[in-house]
Amino acid sequence: MTKRKICVVTGTRAEYGLLYWLMKEIEQDDALELQLIVTGMHLSPEFGLTYETIEEEFKIDKKIEMLLSSDTAVGISKSMGLAQISFAETYEELQPDMLVVLGDRYEMFSAVSAAMISRVPIAHLHGGETTEGAFDESIRHSITKMSHLHFTATDEYKKRVIQLGEQPERVFNVGGMGIENIKRLKLLSRDEFEKSIEFTLGKRNLLVTFHPVTLENSTAKQQFTNLLKALDTQEDTKIIFTKANSDTDGRIINAMVDEYVAKNSDKSIAFTSLGQLRYLSALQYVDAMVGNSSSGLAEAPSFEVGTINIGDRQKGRIMASSIINCDNETDSILKAFEYLYSDKFKEILKTTQNPYGNGMASAKIIKIIKNIKIDGMLKKSFYNLKEIS
Repeated sequence: MTKRKICVVTGTRAEYGLLYWLMKEIEQDDALELQLIVTGMHLSPEFGLTYETIEEEFKIDKKIEMLLSSDTAVGISKSMGLAQISFAETYEELQPDMLVVLGDRYEMFSAVSAAMISRVPIAHLHGGETTEGAFDESIRHSITKMSHLHFTATDEYKKRVIQLGEQPERVFNVGGMGIENIKRLKLLSRDEFEKSIEFTLGKRNLLVTFHPVTLENSTAKQQFTNLLKALDTQEDTKIIFTKANSDTDGRIINAMVDEYVAKNSDKSIAFTSLGQLRYLSALQYVDAMVGNSSSGLAEAPSFEVGTINIGDRQKGRIMASSIINCDNETDSILKAFEYLYSDKFKEILKTTQNPYGNGMASAKIIKIIKNIKIDGMLKKSFYNLKEIS
């Protein structure tokens, strides 16, 4: 029996963590063959050469260099073009039966564009979501329209993918990918975690991840300055920073993180990448995830810790009761901290439920990609909402 070749693309540390168990399931299935393409930040010394971590777990079939030494709009557009050329050549070489991608980043746009032209069926994870402050929003919906199978995190997102004209029988709500990590990984104890990061936690602890808001012009420096001012007022608080990704102006934020930690080494520490195990372990011991990362919405609620979600980057996503939204102004962030530590919010946390499901999405996805008929999948017809009864 010929194995179905499933090609997975990963370009960032966060997305690799979400794809990890799915890749393990593909690798272990007798009917499937895993092909793995690694690109983007994984190959960059600046972002921690995280492909080395991947190689400890999986065979990498192809590394695609695409990042230029620029995070300007022109630099990122050039990176996308460079990536598309290399992806096209890679598909010609690997001849995958199906491509699997997750999310909304520009690396995935290049990967999917080339796959569509190469007539490779595409399965898209985490479509239908909205992030109104980032160009990821447009990229995500564009990837949806180029894809042939859709695995969403909630029913609402499933409906949105269908609203975009996708056939309902090709859209499956499997829940959020991140919850599976929480269920299946053996997380570190507090002592193990402190040793792993060589940093002692305090009375209060915060995990901070702040990315540029890509649909705003040059706001990263001022917004992050406002956040640092708010953090400075928090007494008896230890801060763990994870650095920004390779979006426009990401380097500005990372330089500011380094400067802050250098001046406040007694209470703060920074990492290019904590890795999935240490990141999720950290969520057990912090009071809140602070910033504008999607992990504050998708993973943090499962730990019954607060999320201070700053600004518009995640605007439009489904949110648990543990999410505290605030503006990018220092005063607004300070009010969010005040609410975080209030008795009222502590009571809310006790009944928080994660809206992204209860885990085990990988097994559901495997069953579908293994058994679905691929012949004829490339020819798509637009699903008209009037047909919904």
